[in-house]
Amino acid sequence: MRVLLTTWGSRGDVEPLVGLAVALRGLGAEALVCAPPDEEFATLFARAGVPLVPIGPTVRSVTAGAKPPTVEDAVRLASDLVAAGFDTLAPAAEGCDVLLANGMMAAAGARGAADRLGIPYLYACYHVRGLPPRKIAPEAGGQSAKDAADKAHWEQGQKTIAMFADALGGHRAKLGLPPVEDVLDYVYTDRPWLAADATLCPAPPERADIDVVQTGAWVLPDDRPLPRELEAFLDAGEPPVYVGFGSMATASPEDTARVAVEAGRAQGRRVVLARGWAGLAPIDDADDCFVVGDVNQQALFPRVAAVVHHGGAGTTTAASRFGTPQVVVPQIGDQPSWAARVAELGIGVAHQGPAATVESLTAALATALAPQTRTRAREEAATMRTDGASVAAKLLLDTVGTQKPPTTA
Repeated sequence: MRVLLTTWGSRGDVEPLVGLAVALRGLGAEALVCAPPDEEFATLFARAGVPLVPIGPTVRSVTAGAKPPTVEDAVRLASDLVAAGFDTLAPAAEGCDVLLANGMMAAAGARGAADRLGIPYLYACYHVRGLPPRKIAPEAGGQSAKDAADKAHWEQGQKTIAMFADALGGHRAKLGLPPVEDVLDYVYTDRPWLAADATLCPAPPERADIDVVQTGAWVLPDDRPLPRELEAFLDAGEPPVYVGFGSMATASPEDTARVAVEAGRAQGRRVVLARGWAGLAPIDDADDCFVVGDVNQQALFPRVAAVVHHGGAGTTTAASRFGTPQVVVPQIGDQPSWAARVAELGIGVAHQGPAATVESLTAALATALAPQTRTRAREEAATMRTDGASVAAKLLLDTVGTQKPPTTA
């Protein structure tokens, strides 16, 4: 059995697919992944022993520039990635029995590649915001948070159609393929997979128009030891606070690091500062701050007092799995939704807005470090399943020959 998995996005998009590929390998299948050619992703694939087929530009070149991407940049990228789907994915999928795509940026071209080869195609996302939006615009005047979320989701769907429709139609026409009547139906399918833990991100029960297959989060096992210097730092005092923003390029790395360290000090806590794509660095020569690069979060998070992060699916899931309280400072996309869920469950704090101050982060940490928050975090951790990648791998193999994924996990 040969399986092709694909995505285009940050590490939070890529690593779950590597976890799924490892689970598939454990079942005797051969799995390869088409993903962006960022250097750190190549290192991740090499460590897991999973073949990588580069697709598209590096994510860092698009998201971490001096200026944020414009609408025109996004449309151009969408067109390029659709082309890559036809030009790169189709050859990579030769001899494959099934193709699974994560996220719209990769999925539009991936569906075309699957069609060309006549193999089953599946779409997966890591949050309910990645599910297909409703076809009818929400009624105006809704005041609840859910109304606002539904409206934002529907509007995002309209933007997605505008970004991808022309590129998808043009490439299909060149190959003699019929036009796509509904881009969202075509890409998302009516049986999308939700690779998220049901405690943190439950599938919407009211969506009768789609049949969501929720597998649980796809976690790549990590058995790397922590660096000796970090071990020594952890052993030298009370558990510190971890602060990291992953692939997010913050507006001012110097301010972000200063706020993090000073807020930690205000709570009497040392800080483990993750460098990330923002390039966070120590603010002085004091010995209460330790900077890390790529580190095993599965080994580190159980040993810290709280995790301050951007609200990516992977970091939120990792902190939650180990019962570590969180402060989520959301930046973009689905991150505000993860922040809201963390607060709703009582396992941490949702920071208001993407730019923390010393005062706001100090106050958030006070709540996150409270005993009742840790108790709630541990209670919720006990409810989370840890076998999402294995569940998905079995379901994926079951689809081969049926042309249709199972309806339940």
